[in-house]
Amino acid sequence: MTENEDVLVSVRNGVGILTLNRPKAINSLNDAMVAGMSEALHAWANDDSVHTVLLTGSGERGLCAGGDVVALYHSAKAKDGAAQRFWYDEYLLNAYIGSYPKPYVALMDGIVMGGGVGVAAHGNIRVATDTTKMAMPEVGIGFIPDVGGTYLLSRAPGRLGLHAALTGAPFSGADAIAMGFADHYVPHDKLADFTESVIADGVENALATYSVEPPASPLLEQRGWIDECYAGDTVADILAALQAHDAAPAEDAAKLIATRSPVSLSVTLEAVRRAAKLETLEDVLRQEYRTSCASVKSHDFVEGIRAQLVDKDRNPQWSPAAIADVTPDDVAAYFVPAEPDLTFQEDNK
Repeated sequence: MTENEDVLVSVRNGVGILTLNRPKAINSLNDAMVAGMSEALHAWANDDSVHTVLLTGSGERGLCAGGDVVALYHSAKAKDGAAQRFWYDEYLLNAYIGSYPKPYVALMDGIVMGGGVGVAAHGNIRVATDTTKMAMPEVGIGFIPDVGGTYLLSRAPGRLGLHAALTGAPFSGADAIAMGFADHYVPHDKLADFTESVIADGVENALATYSVEPPASPLLEQRGWIDECYAGDTVADILAALQAHDAAPAEDAAKLIATRSPVSLSVTLEAVRRAAKLETLEDVLRQEYRTSCASVKSHDFVEGIRAQLVDKDRNPQWSPAAIADVTPDDVAAYFVPAEPDLTFQEDNK
């Protein structure tokens, strides 16, 4: 393998290693990375000499900060369909990881956001650390949580998932375990030893040696006000409840939500609630593909990325500008089947 490839693929002692390799971009996913991961995983699934897969990221900052949204921004502006094709392939990969037939060990160290959650949190052995900084921050760029994120958010205890989805705020490794986004906790300074142990001794021995009891989850400890405030029917109801609550973190959450795209918030609330009633990860990914395809045609998706990552003025001009101005029809339009819709192999048998 050459060192300038965006995803490095290697095998050591029966362990297939996928290393996301765009450290300057915190390993943000592009088409080549999705294709490379998919190709390697399909090959290893039928290769008896590979018994385990290990996902890691280059650099010190994190596993993966998400998809390459600036590329998606340019696709949305050009209306060239590249964004839709990227999501189609990415969501097929997320689903494949979710049903992978071999141990799939994801090292969720440092920043793990958006698309990074998609390639890690559907694996069957998900390792968080004391430096894990996880988030589904899509509402901040006029987008909707995707990559199977609403599947996990909708199944988190109480209304913790709605809090994470509507604020877009990062949460810790301990929170990730409490919310069902991760399984095991390995201290960051032991991660290199853990990795070598997986390769030398196997996953079970490595976990037995290096995983520790996670600290208490700050979010889980705040379930009281979170469950109460996020019970409202609409985003406006939730925001009012947060603003009226005397818990300081509730006020912080209200301030954060007030900066987010009103239409993204309204669609996200509906998407998480619908995802709770869908049976499989594939069903949820199909719904997310529809909301993503609708987003790419929206004003707020282009405007949100412009404000955060292109011009970086941090001053998005949302449309509609207020939550009260988002109509039920605006929300319903995001759930219309895509053309073509996302389909999986089992759909085509």
